[in-house]
Amino acid sequence: MQSLFDNGAKAWLGYADDKVCGLAIIRMAVDEAELLSLAVLPDIRQQGLGRILLNSVLEAAQKNGASTIFLEVAHSNTPACRLYGTAGFERVGIRARYYANGDDALVFKRALV
Repeated sequence: MQSLFDNGAKAWLGYADDKVCGLAIIRMAVDEAELLSLAVLPDIRQQGLGRILLNSVLEAAQKNGASTIFLEVAHSNTPACRLYGTAGFERVGIRARYYANGDDALVFKRALV
């Protein structure tokens, strides 16, 4: 079994009221980073924790030598798409019917330099 934190992966936990309420995971490879997951518990969404986690990821990726970061998000996840758009990500591709429910995955990219 291989740990998620092998091969350049790093994770951040987001807290609210002393409880873990969010998580962000990235993987680094040479000068690129990939946001593997960004999740916030439904009860505390729209309160800024997702943006805090995303900003932490972006800062760490840049400090660790990444010049670009990529991510995939479900087309139907409008709040996440809005978050990434306001954080400077641009849509660069689409993976048709990528998810089990048939939803497309949108591929986003952002320069870090």
